[in-house]
Amino acid sequence: MKKKFVAEFIGTFWLVLGGCGSAVLAANFTSEPFIGIGLVGVSLAFGLTVLTIAYALGRISGAHLNPAVTIGLWAGGRVEAATVLPYVIAQVLGGIAGAGVLYVIATGNGSAIGGFAANGYGEHSPGGYDMTAAFVSEFVMTFMFIIIIFGVTEKDRAREAFAGLAIGLALTLIHLISIPVTNTSVNPARSISQAVFVQGWALEQVWLFIAAPILGAIAGGIVYKNVLRKTEFLPEDRHE
Repeated sequence: MKKKFVAEFIGTFWLVLGGCGSAVLAANFTSEPFIGIGLVGVSLAFGLTVLTIAYALGRISGAHLNPAVTIGLWAGGRVEAATVLPYVIAQVLGGIAGAGVLYVIATGNGSAIGGFAANGYGEHSPGGYDMTAAFVSEFVMTFMFIIIIFGVTEKDRAREAFAGLAIGLALTLIHLISIPVTNTSVNPARSISQAVFVQGWALEQVWLFIAAPILGAIAGGIVYKNVLRKTEFLPEDRHE
């Protein structure tokens, strides 16, 4: 469990630093010299963090990197209850550490952190989407994410080598869909980490980005376990 804790900490650290870092440091494409990576680039960055950690550390902890994923896998019978709390603690601490490093970098030129890629709804949604739209988006995106994770980690050797790739691409697609709505969470650790530094409105709204992904993940886990599952799971899962 010690190795798993460290792996989840490092993996979530990389997720936040790579994904949110791309949004904070590299996403701007509205002002000269127009070199920002934009929405597509940020979406790819989040997918790539999962892809790289899945293959680097998935053999140790499964590379959940996300409290909603851990809880969803528990709901679907994939992990033991005793695993949940240590994983969630490691993920939240790793996310905050990643956000801390990003804060030091982002303020290194004297700039304020601004929104700091925090998740939000209403006036804090990139597209001005209300709370209901944000909740539905986060719930459904996490539901589908869990379904995909369960599906690609079932016992099938032909798919085993590609599980991390499929999950990384799924997270990329989720960001392409929902960045305009909430800045995309589907991960309470990612949301908490940014809200800790933004404070104010981000902490007030972070409840939604804890509740909706967890509920969506639980629903996805239950549906897959009771309706879709056909085989046993791979002995080592590789996913966020």
